[in-house]
Amino acid sequence: MSQENVEVVTRAIAAINARDIDSYLACCTEDVVLRTPMAEITGEYEGADGIKRFLVDVEDAAPDFRIDAERVESVGASQVLAFLQITASGRSSGIPQDAASANVYDLVEGKINRIRIFLDRHEALKAVGLTE
Repeated sequence: MSQENVEVVTRAIAAINARDIDSYLACCTEDVVLRTPMAEITGEYEGADGIKRFLVDVEDAAPDFRIDAERVESVGASQVLAFLQITASGRSSGIPQDAASANVYDLVEGKINRIRIFLDRHEALKAVGLTE
């Protein structure tokens, strides 16, 4: 199941970059929860409506938002850790931004149930028990 989980997360990342909400939601459980610390779109987004709102918020803040996966790997039977590079330009400022982050995906029966975004990769490693 672990390789399948990696493939689900990889498809979800591609769906975000393609702005394909239906494909993204097909990778998720109905009660999916996303937690983000990003300044423009901080908070928790729940369920399909929450994910749709998150993507609208991202598009409003940075229309050229893109995620590039540096590393996506299974952690145990039901988690995936992804080291990501996020690029975007602020809609109002036009200032380009480039940030390293890490996402922890919890999966249930082959679908993403929870996404936690970490701006500090060490914190993500702690969250999955790979470091103290």
